[in-house]
Amino acid sequence: QAQVEESGGGSVQAGGSLTLSCIASGLHRDFDDVAMGWFRQAPGKEREGVACINDDGRNIRYLDSVSGRFTASRDSSKKTLYLHMNNLKPEDTAMYYCAARGTSGYCSHARTFYNSWGKGTQVTVSS
Repeated sequence: QAQVEESGGGSVQAGGSLTLSCIASGLHRDFDDVAMGWFRQAPGKEREGVACINDDGRNIRYLDSVSGRFTASRDSSKKTLYLHMNNLKPEDTAMYYCAARGTSGYCSHARTFYNSWGKGTQVTVSS
């Protein structure tokens, strides 16, 4: 059964940086045939897509509010997805989730696009 597991969350002050990691295992396809996404959910808010990256890493999309501050990348040799977060703001505080789907060519910010989800890692940014 496909599993994805996030790590790297923590507490930082505004303007700080964090890097989240998501390792995939038990995939029915090769990691290079899997689209992956980062989502976040703050208390009382809906889960929203933050960044997504397609199977070959050439198509990357970002939520407008994080564009220029967050960078998604993937390492096939480690079957790992990363989210490098710079200049963090208090409004970035949320539980961050990794998601995966076996497909090629594109990715999506839609929750329903993905069929494997991690349990999340908490990011807290203080002002």
